[in-house]
Amino acid sequence: MTQAELVVVANRLPVDRVVGPEGELSWRRSPGGLVTALEPVMRRADGAWVGWPGQADIDVDPFEFEGTYLVPVRLSAEEVELYYEGMSNDTFWPLYHDVISEPRYRRVWWDAYVKVNRRFAEAAAAAAAPGATVWVQDYQLQLVPQMLRERRPDLTIGYFHHIPFPAYGLYSQLPWRRQVLEGLLGADVIGFQRVADAGNFARAVRRQLRYPTKASGITVPNPDGTTRNALAKAFPISIDTASYVELAEREDIRARAQEIRESLGNPKKILLGVDRLDYTKGIRHRMKAFGELLADGRVDVEDVTLVQVASPSRERVDAYMQLRDEIELTVGRINGDHDTMGHTAIRYLHQAYPREEMVALFLAADVMLVTALRDGMNLVAKEYVASRIDNRGVLVLSEFAGAADELPSAVRINPHDIDGMKDAIMRAIEMPAAEQGRRMRALRKKVRENDVATWSQSFLRAMDHAQTLNHAKSVNTGTIRIIPSEEQP
Repeated sequence: MTQAELVVVANRLPVDRVVGPEGELSWRRSPGGLVTALEPVMRRADGAWVGWPGQADIDVDPFEFEGTYLVPVRLSAEEVELYYEGMSNDTFWPLYHDVISEPRYRRVWWDAYVKVNRRFAEAAAAAAAPGATVWVQDYQLQLVPQMLRERRPDLTIGYFHHIPFPAYGLYSQLPWRRQVLEGLLGADVIGFQRVADAGNFARAVRRQLRYPTKASGITVPNPDGTTRNALAKAFPISIDTASYVELAEREDIRARAQEIRESLGNPKKILLGVDRLDYTKGIRHRMKAFGELLADGRVDVEDVTLVQVASPSRERVDAYMQLRDEIELTVGRINGDHDTMGHTAIRYLHQAYPREEMVALFLAADVMLVTALRDGMNLVAKEYVASRIDNRGVLVLSEFAGAADELPSAVRINPHDIDGMKDAIMRAIEMPAAEQGRRMRALRKKVRENDVATWSQSFLRAMDHAQTLNHAKSVNTGTIRIIPSEEQP
């Protein structure tokens, strides 16, 4: 079997399986930001990517795709239901997003989670060359770092957590809290979106495991009585900024933006929300605020339109089915109260769109509304900023999105404060062009400087440093051995 110096382990492979009209099978590169970020690194390193091919109960042999060796991990339909829809999306997702929806704790889900994580770890161990670097991605695979270290102590292991890590008071609800912490501490570098997330993790380690934690790292005991250092730190993820600029400069996309404005009746201002249909995104709060602005007479449906793109998500999970019903009921009520023959209050689109159409929407929108109740980063905020090559437009940004740490020139809101959000939307609608330009230039500078390539390079450098540090320790184990309590004087 082919072994690689760099192995990425993620829930999904970086490709989508496509079935043609004649039943022929092929693979197409996924459009996600993580794939874009790691593609050049993987090519240079002749890397391997371990992941689920996206369909249950199919067996796919490892294969090469555009310079990357892909190692599919098979999942049964039952495992998708228990490990992915259950434990990952009905337990970890709500718990890690401040319990906005109540997490459910089911032992049968946890058992499946352990079983599937072990399968990913075994696949990664087989794909990694001696002394290789393995980078594990996200909350579906929190046990993989430790399982991998048990099998392959020669590896340098990194883990990146794409969603928030909750405060200890919430995290401590988890029945398997120690197992998850121990799983993550199998990594040499554990990356989070925000400094606060890394702090929450370190606090949980101190409370649950009693390991010493410092800014330089967490001291983790090895089975042989020695220790190693695990670095827990913020590495805020970003986007492929140049690709959005390139699209925004295309004449056909700029013409499409103009078409969008005309199709909405050329309102004076277009507000835009772009989200997965998820209860963490604050879509209901946003619509409530906009509906009240219309009812109060502070905005007129002839002048201001809200376009809400809500791409379908996790449609087999109860909380998501209920959320869709609530939002569509709200849209119908607001439109019924305020629409005219020529203008609609909310143009609601329960669809996913290609990146070209999204950039056209960004160019058409005067105000971008990011009202997440809790969000690891929110890359849509950065995509809007990158696309505004005219240095116009206003970003209204929730302080509970990770992007708020990096984009202080946005109009910040607390989405739970509906009156405050209404005032912020009015401020954005009425903001003078000069102030828009000043704020947008500052935002664009941040997004240009900290793009996704910078993110991946900084994380890989941290893993290189960890490898050097822990190798140095391994040749001096006598100086750092932890003395068991029974041997202490």
